[in-house]
Amino acid sequence: MENNGVKGKAAGLVIIVFLLGIALGALGMYYWGGRALASRGSHFDRGKLLADMTREVGLTPDQQKQLEVIIADTRSKFQAINDQTQPQYDQVRQQARDRIRAFLTPEQRPKFEEFVRRLDEEREKRDQQRQRR
Repeated sequence: MENNGVKGKAAGLVIIVFLLGIALGALGMYYWGGRALASRGSHFDRGKLLADMTREVGLTPDQQKQLEVIIADTRSKFQAINDQTQPQYDQVRQQARDRIRAFLTPEQRPKFEEFVRRLDEEREKRDQQRQRR
């Protein structure tokens, strides 16, 4: 009998450790994922890059001007790529929303539409901020 009690406690301990591992893993992914997305969405600071390269590489004023041209050209190329692919992202986003709408109740749909409206506004603000930089 005593052996069954020990086995039960051991099994319970294994389950608790397993669940803690899942919780810590999920927390780590949430934290790491949030940091990765935040860094991806953060703006590019031309001035910082220019200052850092000037300091660390020892750029001359003429080289700084050349670097500024390269940065501007690269940024415009990145924007062109984004402009080409954005419709694909929009289509996938719309398909996902349609799939979600399909399983929502009539009471949930207006709440979902309000939620989506807020998400779209936030995305638009981020896009406008990025374009200004």
